[in-house]
Amino acid sequence: MTNDNQFTILKPDREVGIVGYGAYVPRYRLPAAEVSRVWTGGQGGAPIQEKSVPGPDEDVVTMSIEAARNALARAGGVDPALIRAVWVGSESHPYAVKPTSTIVAEAIGATPHTQAADWEFACKAGSEAFQAATGFVGSGMARYALAIGMDTAQARPGDALEYTAAAGGAAFLVGPAGEALAVFEGSLSFVTDTPDFWRRAYQHYPSHGGRFTGQPAYFKHVTAAAQELMESLGAQPSDYTYAIFHQPNVKFPQTAAKKLGFTPQQTGPGLLANEIGNTYAGSSLVGLTAVLDVAAPGDRVLLVSYGSGAGSDAVSLRVTDTIAERQSKAPTTRDYIARRVEIDYATYTRFTRKLRK
Repeated sequence: MTNDNQFTILKPDREVGIVGYGAYVPRYRLPAAEVSRVWTGGQGGAPIQEKSVPGPDEDVVTMSIEAARNALARAGGVDPALIRAVWVGSESHPYAVKPTSTIVAEAIGATPHTQAADWEFACKAGSEAFQAATGFVGSGMARYALAIGMDTAQARPGDALEYTAAAGGAAFLVGPAGEALAVFEGSLSFVTDTPDFWRRAYQHYPSHGGRFTGQPAYFKHVTAAAQELMESLGAQPSDYTYAIFHQPNVKFPQTAAKKLGFTPQQTGPGLLANEIGNTYAGSSLVGLTAVLDVAAPGDRVLLVSYGSGAGSDAVSLRVTDTIAERQSKAPTTRDYIARRVEIDYATYTRFTRKLRK
């Protein structure tokens, strides 16, 4: 569908929405001050307070299953066998060749008559899976589709990313608007070839373009996607109760929000970067779960993801009357954040297997 301004808005033929949602964040926390202590002698400060770290028995598969079960718990009794797609977006799938999605589908009871696939696009792999799920359900090919964004993000020891690259994510069951707790209003994607972040085959850790990751990468794509979607929908920042942006750190989403005309009150509930770090594929999606945990009927929500390489997906949602009865059916995102166990750098090194032979 193309409007008079020639921006291509993505909108399915029939109304769809989020039927169930769920987050998962590991309990272990590495203080940023601990990274600074090891690598800079405590000099230079830290960009966030702490980040979540996967336990030795956790990976994208196990965490995706937990988030998916939470989404199903909030879905009002949907039979998992009716889910026709299970899609997992991540940049840290545990297998190079073997899908994460089939394991998740099996664990939640969605097999064998389901479509399963793993998605990749750096930090927006989860939001592109969500967009595809709305199209799959909106076309009539499926009644329900499950989209997940989840990561156990990697960072080279001592690199700036090590302060923020965290673990966690979220799952969203997409279905008919009549069953939804938030209805999909429209989406728009903005993509260019901007190589700000990459990881070659056989390399353990990603590389990044330093300051180049800011203005020409993150801000250009996030602000363009948000502005063009709102213009396409005839909306403005004041029409939204909440706005959520990808959170590689605390400063970037706050700056993007200010540039676009949003207030701190609109962005606050979904800003979790300082507490759990950047969960990469799940960053903005975890923020969405935190917003849905406190949203009320009639609230409008703007979600804008970002993936290095580069691109942004902007999504507009309207919360329905169903939200109130679904919020308490599973642990909230804040419940997971509060459930914390602090670890030191040595334990973090062991848990994330950074010592290699």
